[in-house]
Amino acid sequence: MGNGLILGIESSCDETAAAVVERGARTLSSVVASQIATHARYGGVVPELASREHLRAIVPVVRAALAEAGVTLEDLDAIAVTSGPGLAGALLVGITYAKALAYAQGLPLVAVNHLEGHIHAVLLNLRATANDALDAPSLALVVSGGHTHLYLAEPVSGTWRYRLVGRTLDDAAGEAYDKVAKLLGLGYPGGPWIDALARFGNPHAVPFSFAQIKTKAHLGGKVPRTKAATTAPIAELDPHFLFSFSGIKTAVLRYVELHGMREAARARVPRMLAMGRTPATHEEALALCPQPVLDLIASFQHAVVGDLMKKTFAAAEALGAARILVTGGVAANRELRERFTAEAERRGLAIAFPTRALSTDNAAMIAAAAWPRFAAGEFAPASLTADPSLALGR
Repeated sequence: MGNGLILGIESSCDETAAAVVERGARTLSSVVASQIATHARYGGVVPELASREHLRAIVPVVRAALAEAGVTLEDLDAIAVTSGPGLAGALLVGITYAKALAYAQGLPLVAVNHLEGHIHAVLLNLRATANDALDAPSLALVVSGGHTHLYLAEPVSGTWRYRLVGRTLDDAAGEAYDKVAKLLGLGYPGGPWIDALARFGNPHAVPFSFAQIKTKAHLGGKVPRTKAATTAPIAELDPHFLFSFSGIKTAVLRYVELHGMREAARARVPRMLAMGRTPATHEEALALCPQPVLDLIASFQHAVVGDLMKKTFAAAEALGAARILVTGGVAANRELRERFTAEAERRGLAIAFPTRALSTDNAAMIAAAAWPRFAAGEFAPASLTADPSLALGR
C-alpha cells in the first residue's frame, strides 16, 4: 500500500480544509481556511458566498497541507473527499478539485460521508494511542451546527458499519445555539460565546424542559416533513433516542420577549466586536450582558447538554455499547465535555472526544475515515458528484 498517505479534502460547509494522514492514525498536516469573517455579518452561512470562498481557497489550502506534511502528490496513495451531506455548491468545489487531482496523478479517489468523518475524528486519536480500544461497538453522538445524530459504530472485517439509532427531528443542537446567540445579540458562531458566558450564570434560573417525543401514528412509517428527516423514517427509530431543539429555541424567544431583553441585545454586538474575544472574568461577562441574560444563557446550555446526555447514555445502555464517542463542533463545548465525562465515569463507561481542533470541520477526519475504505478497495466512480442529503447508516 505504499506509504499509506492519504490527502483529505473537506468543503461541505464554510471551511476549506486539506490534510495528509498516514494509515488513518498519524496526522502529518491539517490546514483549515475559515470563512467566519465572511459570514459573521449575516449571522449564518450564506451558501453562495461559501462556494465562492471555497473556489478561492482550495488550491492554496491543498498546497499548504502538502508542504506542511513534507510530501508531494507523488508520495500519496489516494485522495479522499467529502461527498455529502452539506451545501451542494460547496461540496462540488472539493469534489471537482479532488477528482482532477486524482485523475492527473493516477490515484484512486475515496468518497467519504461527512458524518463518518466526524466519527473518525475521535477514532483518529484512539488509533494513535490504543489500538485495542477499537475492537468493540461504540455509540457515537455527532453533534454540530448541522447534525445531531446517534450511531452504533461497529468494526467489521477492517472497515466500519454504522446503524442510525437517533437523530433530531428539526434543528440540530448547534443550530439552536447559533439562533439563540443571534437572538441575544451575541457573536457568530454562537456556540463558543454561549459556552463562555454560561460559566457566569445560574444554570437553574430558567426551568427549561424537553417533552418526550411521541411517534406520529398518522405518518404510517413515512418520512416526516422535517429538515433532518431524509436519514430515516421516524417509525424505524426508538422515540426515546430522538431529539428536538426547536421548542427550546422558541422558549428562549418567549422568555426574551416577556422580560424585555430584545432591545438590549442590539447594543451587545458592537461591545462584543470591540472585545474581540470571549470573556475571561465575571466582570467582563457583565460588561456584555446583565446577570439575567447570563442566567438565561446558562440555563439554555444546561438544558441542551442535559437532553443530549440523557438520550445518549440511555441509547448506550440499551445497545450495550462499550464506549461513547462524542464528536462534531458542539463536542468542543466545555460544559458538555465536563458533564459527559463525569456521567461516563459514574456509569463505568469509556468515553472519548476529538481534540478541539478536530471537533469542527477539518480534512484530517476525512483522510482518516478514508483509510479503511482504501484498504478494502472501496473507490469512488468517475461519476462521483455531490449528495447534499447523503445519509449514513440507514
